[in-house]
Amino acid sequence: MDLTATYRFEAAPDKVWDLLMDTEAIAGCLPGCRGLRPSGTDKYDLELVAGVAAVSGTFNATIAIEKKQPPISYAMRVDANGRPGFVRGQALVTLVAENNGTNVNVAASADVGGTVARVGQRLLDGVARMTMERFFGCLAQRVV
Repeated sequence: MDLTATYRFEAAPDKVWDLLMDTEAIAGCLPGCRGLRPSGTDKYDLELVAGVAAVSGTFNATIAIEKKQPPISYAMRVDANGRPGFVRGQALVTLVAENNGTNVNVAASADVGGTVARVGQRLLDGVARMTMERFFGCLAQRVV
């Protein structure tokens, strides 16, 4: 599954960068997040409740932030496992100053397996897009 999207923030790139690195803001905006804890330099453990179609459950994930170039870009790697299946993905997040604000460009890809993939394969793209819209929309409202 591949996803690309652009989200608009009414703030300078450095302010948006700070928000994207704020674990409390991330945890507060990520749908289904039950906990986001640092587990090393630029590494985090995440507990998340998510589902597709009739399949839902808790996922435990590790997230690594890599190739940081503040306030321009970073790469993110995610490895999540749970009873419903697994998700392994990566994303490149790029911040571009434009018209007194910042566009956040996201290019992501993921492999999904297990029951959640078998039952909800056709719905995965829509659920992923909706989750990203909610997440970035929430963050955009928090930018100072």
